Amino acid sequence: MDASVIVAGAGPTGLMLAGELRLAGVDVIVLDRLRERTGESRGLGFTTRTMEVFDQRGLLHRLGDMGTSDAGHFGGLPVDFGVLDSIHQAAKTVPQSDTETMLEEWARELGADIRRGRDLVALHDHGDHVEVEVRGPGGEEVRLSAHYLVGCDGGRSTVRKAAGFDFPGTAATMEMYLADIKGVDLAPRLIGETYSGGMVMSGPLGDRGVTRIIVCEHGTPPRRRTEPPSYAEVAAAWQRITGIDISHAEHEWVSAFGDATRLATEYRRGRVLLAGDAAHIHLPAGGQGMNTGIQDAVNLGWKLAAVVLGTAPEALLDTYHGERHPVGERLMMNTKAQGLLFLTGDEIQPLRDVLKELIHYEEVSRHLAGMVSGLEIRYAVGPGPHPLLGLRMPHVELVGDRRKTSSTELLRAGRGVLLDLEDNAVLRDRAAGWSDRVDLVTAEPHGAPAGSPLADTSAVLVRPDGHVAWAAPGSHHDLPMALERWFGPSRIQQS
Repeated sequence: MDASVIVAGAGPTGLMLAGELRLAGVDVIVLDRLRERTGESRGLGFTTRTMEVFDQRGLLHRLGDMGTSDAGHFGGLPVDFGVLDSIHQAAKTVPQSDTETMLEEWARELGADIRRGRDLVALHDHGDHVEVEVRGPGGEEVRLSAHYLVGCDGGRSTVRKAAGFDFPGTAATMEMYLADIKGVDLAPRLIGETYSGGMVMSGPLGDRGVTRIIVCEHGTPPRRRTEPPSYAEVAAAWQRITGIDISHAEHEWVSAFGDATRLATEYRRGRVLLAGDAAHIHLPAGGQGMNTGIQDAVNLGWKLAAVVLGTAPEALLDTYHGERHPVGERLMMNTKAQGLLFLTGDEIQPLRDVLKELIHYEEVSRHLAGMVSGLEIRYAVGPGPHPLLGLRMPHVELVGDRRKTSSTELLRAGRGVLLDLEDNAVLRDRAAGWSDRVDLVTAEPHGAPAGSPLADTSAVLVRPDGHVAWAAPGSHHDLPMALERWFGPSRIQQS
C-alpha cells in the first residue's frame, strides 16, 4: 500500500481530514489537481461550531486576529446569534485562502503527504483496498493504492462519479455572481438588500480595501461555464439592480454560482467515502458549505483512523453516514428555505413579514441560529435522559491534579476523553482497557455557573470529535458498552 488513506482534494475539507488522520498516526496522501493554491478568498469565515472545532485542536491562534460578530441572518432576515450557548462568536471575514494555508501547514507539520498537480482520473475498489489512477503535472500516469479513499474533491467530484454514488436533487434555476473588488466605496449590505430586479450583498474584507459583492438578478438563467464570467457582466448586473455604476472598480477575482441542491444518497460505498461538497451542494446561504465540510472531516477522521489502525471494527464507519447524512438533509432544507426568502419576488413578502415577527421570540432566534451554526446537531449515541448525550461537549473550565485545564484543551490530541468528576477509582478501573485510545482524566468543574450541564454529573465520555457518547447518571448503556461501541474492544479482552 502506498498509504493507509488517500484523500482527493486539498481544500478545507480534505486538509482538515488529513490533519485528523495524522493526529491519530495514520499515514495519508492528499492529491490535488491544482499545482498551487488559488489564493482566492472564496468561502468566508467560520460558523460558531467551526470555531469550536478549531479551538479543540488548538488551531485558532494560527489565524491571528479575526473579526467576530453575533450578527447573523436567515434568508436575509436579521437574527441575533448572541442567543447561542458558546464561548465563540462566528468569524465573518477570514478568506478561504487563509483557512487553506493554515490547515495545510498544520497537516504538513503532522506529516501529511500533500501532492499538488496530481489529477485523480479513475479508481478501482477491489474490496480489500482501493487503487487510483493519477495524472501528474507532466502528464505521466501512476497508480496508487490505499486501504480507503475519501473524495473531498468538490461539487463536481471525480471520486463520486467514478465510484457510482447517486447524487439526486434539483438543478440550478438561476445564476449569481460573486466578486472581490477594490477602488469603489459601497455601503455595507452585510445580509443583503432586495430590489425589484434582484438582490445584492456587499461588505469589506478586513482592512485591505477589498469589498466582497454578490449579485443575484431575477430572470438570470443558469449557464454551464467553462471559465469565470467577466467583471463587466457583474458590474452591469449590479447597475441594473441598484442603479449604481461600479464598472470602474478593480477586481481581484470573479466567479459565478447557482442554486443547485444535491445530496449523495450514501456517504460511503465500500472503501470509498465522500465529504464536503463532494457529498452535498447547495445555495451558499449563511456560509455553511465549507463549515459543514470541515465538520464532516472531524466526524470521519477519528473513525477512519480507528478502523485503519485495527482498534475498532469496520462497522464504526457506518456511523459516519448515519450521523452526517441527516446533517446534510437539514443543510439542504434550510438553504432552500433561505433561497425562497432571499431570492424570490414580492409574492414571498407576506412570508418574510410573518417570519420577521417570529424571530423576535428568543426561542425562534435560537432555533434558526443553531440550525445555521451547526449547534443544533445531536447524534444518536445511545438512550438516556442526560441532556448532553449526543451533543458537543461545552467548554468547561476544569481543575485536576492541582492544575487548570478545560474540556476544550483535553481534546487537543484528538483522542477520546473519559472525564471523571468524582474521583471514582472504580470507574477508571472499568475504563482501563481503553486507556490506549481514551484519556482518563480526574477533574472537577471550576467556576461552573448555576444550571451548568455538568451539574449533578459524575462522569462524561467524550469522543475525539467532541461529542458526548456517555454520561453518568443518565445513560442507559453502561460505560464498557459505550467504550466498546465507539472505541472498539478493550485491549484487556483482546489479550
